[in-house]
Amino acid sequence: MRDSIQSAKRIVIKVGTSTLVYPNGNINLGAINQLAFVLTDLRNQGKEVILVSSGAIGVGLNKLKLNSRPQTIPEQQAVAAVGQAALMDIYNQRFMTYGQQVGQVLLTRDVVVFPESRQNVTNTFNSLLKLSVIPIVNENDTVAIDELDHLTKFGDNDLLSAIVTEVTAADLLIMLSDIDGFYTANPVKDPSATLHSQISEISDEIMAQAGGSGTKFGTGGMRSKLNAAKRILANHKQMVLANGHDPLIICGILKGHDIGTWFNANN
Repeated sequence: MRDSIQSAKRIVIKVGTSTLVYPNGNINLGAINQLAFVLTDLRNQGKEVILVSSGAIGVGLNKLKLNSRPQTIPEQQAVAAVGQAALMDIYNQRFMTYGQQVGQVLLTRDVVVFPESRQNVTNTFNSLLKLSVIPIVNENDTVAIDELDHLTKFGDNDLLSAIVTEVTAADLLIMLSDIDGFYTANPVKDPSATLHSQISEISDEIMAQAGGSGTKFGTGGMRSKLNAAKRILANHKQMVLANGHDPLIICGILKGHDIGTWFNANN
């Protein structure tokens, strides 16, 4: 059923704040290390890998010893500035342990809207991948007011990862979250909820099954993941939504195992 996943060469992997930061606000160094290990191994296999990473504000809160997300845009941007630097420092350390070079790519909505700058983004990604570098992508939280204020559709890294998949002509998006996939209802509240193994269309019925917002450290929720999946399907790409508690799950996904929810309109 998932043979097309096994043949994917260019892969975008999105990790949410819930994978990178514990519920108590501390940084999950074990998960980051496992992520670096798995993605480096994929590069060693000859695959092209792009990492879309949330977590700047979550890590910034930890570094600044703040218990909750600030309310004002300037304060959020300040926290993001601290967190983005710290997060990239950790990524650099962990990836270099395995001999893998990474590069930072910070994007804003306007860059991918205008054709000329969009092409420049594509060229940059292609050059990094040609150099065997793993690009680590995030929205530029320190200047992207719209993202932090939730004013536009480019308001979270779930959708950003779908756009990166589109801009780079990637074969597959793997989205790691804090849930095993997309359920018919919230499994925490409804014990009868069942996991969707495959979804080929984001219908009104499917959208109605989604919940609300994410954690206090992140911004996304299940609806944002469905919006990302809708864009993926519209561009004839495929996406897997799975639990990122253990990044080694990526290996099983790429072997075609029935893990998480597979969004694919071609079957």
